Amino acid sequence: MKKFVLIFAAASAIFIFPNVGASQTDRNPDVARWQQQAQNVTITRDDWGIAHVHGKTDADAVFGIEYAQAEDDFNRVETNYINAMGRLAEAEGESKIYQDLRMKLFIDSDDMKKQYAASPEWLQKLMNAFADGLNFYLYKHPEVKPRVIKRFEPWMAMSFTEGSIGGDIEKFSVNQLQAFYGKADARSTPSPAAMEEDEREPEPTGSNGMAISPTNTTAHHALLLINPHTSFYFRSELQMTSDEGLNAYGAATWGQFFIYQGFNERAGWMHTSSGVDAVDEYSEKVEKKGDHYVYKYGNEERLVTESVITVSYQTASGMAEKKFTVYRTHHGPIVREENGNWIAARIMQEPIKALTQSYIRTKAHDYKSFRQTMELQADSSNNTIFADADGDIAYFHGNFIPRRDNNFDFTKPVDGSNPATEWHGLLTIDETPHLLNPKSGWLYNSNNSPWSSSGPSSPKKEDYPKYVEQGVETARGEHAVRVLQNKTDFTPSSLVSAAFDSYLPWFDKSLPALLKAWDSAPADNPLKQKLSEQIALLREWDHRWAIASVPTSLGVFWGEDMMRRVRAEARTAGMRPEEYIGAKATADQMLQALAAASDRLAADFGTWKTPWGDINRFQRINDDIASNFNDAAPSIPVGFPSSTWGSLASFGARAYSNTKKWYGTSGNSFVAVVEFGDTVHARAVTAGGESGNPASPHFNDEAKRYTTGDLREVYYYPAQLKGHTEREYHPGN
Repeated sequence: MKKFVLIFAAASAIFIFPNVGASQTDRNPDVARWQQQAQNVTITRDDWGIAHVHGKTDADAVFGIEYAQAEDDFNRVETNYINAMGRLAEAEGESKIYQDLRMKLFIDSDDMKKQYAASPEWLQKLMNAFADGLNFYLYKHPEVKPRVIKRFEPWMAMSFTEGSIGGDIEKFSVNQLQAFYGKADARSTPSPAAMEEDEREPEPTGSNGMAISPTNTTAHHALLLINPHTSFYFRSELQMTSDEGLNAYGAATWGQFFIYQGFNERAGWMHTSSGVDAVDEYSEKVEKKGDHYVYKYGNEERLVTESVITVSYQTASGMAEKKFTVYRTHHGPIVREENGNWIAARIMQEPIKALTQSYIRTKAHDYKSFRQTMELQADSSNNTIFADADGDIAYFHGNFIPRRDNNFDFTKPVDGSNPATEWHGLLTIDETPHLLNPKSGWLYNSNNSPWSSSGPSSPKKEDYPKYVEQGVETARGEHAVRVLQNKTDFTPSSLVSAAFDSYLPWFDKSLPALLKAWDSAPADNPLKQKLSEQIALLREWDHRWAIASVPTSLGVFWGEDMMRRVRAEARTAGMRPEEYIGAKATADQMLQALAAASDRLAADFGTWKTPWGDINRFQRINDDIASNFNDAAPSIPVGFPSSTWGSLASFGARAYSNTKKWYGTSGNSFVAVVEFGDTVHARAVTAGGESGNPASPHFNDEAKRYTTGDLREVYYYPAQLKGHTEREYHPGN
């Protein structure tokens, strides 16, 4: 182990990158090593700009994909690690201080360095290659000016081990954290608007995953749909191969060295956000005694641990620091206060296992070997859909599930002073919802509960502890069942069609109530005449989205207005908004909402008879993390709307302060359909394009395909790349 520590110390030495040139190479002993490793790596860019990276070893492949990702979008690579390490305020200023504090409560750089040193040799090699690939890119591109990270170090990979959007740490409110730790600073008090932000209904996120058994396909091969719903441009599409058996293709979160959602020549995997309760809060009874705080635990008093976290932040005159005395109990860090008690947060913190599981799953070739990766139990926020060339399809629930006393409601803070609320190890894979080759011949997940995941073959809710799943059924889940059940002739093309099926089941429960309200309204009701034409259109609507559809525009604007009116009541009633509208909303609410929707459409677009495609648009002007939009600039119509309405293809769009049209920033990001047989065949599309450089031909070359669901062929095998290769090179050339 001493040897590895020495390697780490050498790799972590801080220096200023010299300009490229032979004379400077002598000043930096790492350059010769980087250049030598680069010769072991070949990057082939296909005619969509996608990098196919081959290395002699897995570590060489990691070196290559990091270099390639930095070529495509270094800003997003760096930003992911700035955020993961709690250093965003160093780039963006004082407004990010408490976001950074939240990260630093859970991610400690000194601990990450120890975790690196304790990692197995093979994993250290990959982390070394991760840092080397990025550092070599910066060395070869002195014109690129990092915002914060001038040199990447191997241990940094430990800070960002799981590639989903919005990890466990982000479940804790920044505003509530600020209210607790910013008490002494009047400037730190969140504004009422900021506090309300936590209460706003978010755009539904997550993903769709579907697997079809050979019994339900015409070619008798298993099929897999990979359809993550994230913010756009969140991942890179690439392939990484090596002479050590690595051959994975798919979506890799910027800066990470593994394919997060994808496939190899024998198996594929798709992650969806899980509703498992893997994060707990403990209400601690704390009091001050002398100069310190104590908290009650059983019949004893324990000392609250205190430490100081320093957050650096950018100011107009340079860097400044803010120091926080932070508190912890044995349950975890204190993140807020509630009813006079301090709330401690407990999450999974297993970076070695998590990074190991994320990487080795990419080399699993069948159900047995894939399940072995799941036995690491370090995936706290994802469900997984799996398919392989043997014809197996499977569903795995989130596999980090603490075993708890089912008498407590762990969806709320539990009594931290009661030892009975402790975790008691983890549930095994067999103790969690799981499916292997269900009789239905299909399975899916769309961020809903697993109780409908395979029709009659689904796991039964009553067979599991209540903390295993917090999710409910959704309109999107009902839609998935609709397109999957009773179909035994799937092909890759028909699975794509299912993924882009235009039906909007949200309106099945809500719209009949609106029609009934209009029918029942007295003739002298002024809304009766005003809305007669709108009602006639909606009455004939087939509840399907389309670019040319006026009822889609009217229905979506009405649905949004109705949800604003009844959301609080629906929550109180424990009902989904569309169910509440269908059963309990008043006739006046529904008619007033339709009138308001019509007026809004007319005010924004000149007439309420505006086709949906004139409103719902895809636009990519630049690569800013926070997208900018302009009604005067070119954009493309998009048929599919938000998944709120039950659309399987998701496009989270809205108007901005300077726009009338709605522009999407999240939803379908990477879509692939994979067929497994003697060889693997796949089609895919990425939002916008592979490159983050607006000057690149691959900045927006997939936009039209993206908006129409026209997936392109994936060049998985070298023979497929022939005639489709733009350039081939070693990193640094």
